[in-house]
Amino acid sequence: MDDFAAGYLIGILAGEGHFGGDGRQPQVTIRMHTRHERLFHWLLETVPGSKLYGPYHHGGRDYYQWMARGTPLREVVIPLLRQHSAALDDHVAARFTSMCDRYGLSSPPGTGS
Repeated sequence: MDDFAAGYLIGILAGEGHFGGDGRQPQVTIRMHTRHERLFHWLLETVPGSKLYGPYHHGGRDYYQWMARGTPLREVVIPLLRQHSAALDDHVAARFTSMCDRYGLSSPPGTGS
């Protein structure tokens, strides 16, 4: 991944990402309006093995949902965020660390756990 792609992905994750899981495995999710379809396809190319769901249409909303779980999460997203953890604001760093702690992933350097 080149520097631009890494920075763009970190920005999208920091601004739109949900760091959580389903109780069994961790996941990072991005849900946005269908008008961002091109961005979602870029995410699929940038994070091989990630998944795109939708489009969904309900409650007056039209959106896609992108997810990184399993290998894409562990081999692309987590290492990228760990490598650049000093650039994350406190709120995003806490959400990321919480996911890592909850699912037994080692915490990123410099975040306390």
